[in-house]
Amino acid sequence: MPPADDTTHEIRTATPEDAGLVEALDGSFTTATIFHVEAAENGFTLREIPVDPPLTKVFPEEDLDENDQDSRSEGDQELQGDRTFLAVAPDGSLAGFVSVAYARWNRRLTIEDIEVAPDHRGRGVGRALMSRAEEFARERGAGHIWLEVTNINAPAIHAYHRMGFALCGLDTSLYESTASAGEYALYLSKPCR
Repeated sequence: MPPADDTTHEIRTATPEDAGLVEALDGSFTTATIFHVEAAENGFTLREIPVDPPLTKVFPEEDLDENDQDSRSEGDQELQGDRTFLAVAPDGSLAGFVSVAYARWNRRLTIEDIEVAPDHRGRGVGRALMSRAEEFARERGAGHIWLEVTNINAPAIHAYHRMGFALCGLDTSLYESTASAGEYALYLSKPCR
């Protein structure tokens, strides 16, 4: 079993040369439970239920056409508050990354994507990346940090709760026209302190 908190990873800002490493990272997960979303009288409830056999989710590569691609230069992205931070293992391999975007109008730092390579999970890499994202949020003057996660990613939901995130909303239709149809988007946030 890997150590519970491996602090030997270097956390650094990604460069354009790192794009291939980030794209190649395996972000799949396997879970024995999911969060079932049920309609309630005045909203929704979440109930964690077992799945047998365990569910494995592999995220499809994003199909972006030329109109979807971000046309801002790297300098413009940095001015807007977009960053990707990497966790690099001692052997130079990519252990994980977090991509963030800061919006000044509502002082929100959004976690756009966070992934940890399967061999590095359970070693504190996700927590270290999230700590760097929080540090970046404070540098920008963010009031809160916000993220979206599918209801079937119970391991991530539990990790986010341990890091202080709380459910703040959900969307039952976000994934309707995607390979993730039938899943629900859960929104979590935490104050930036």
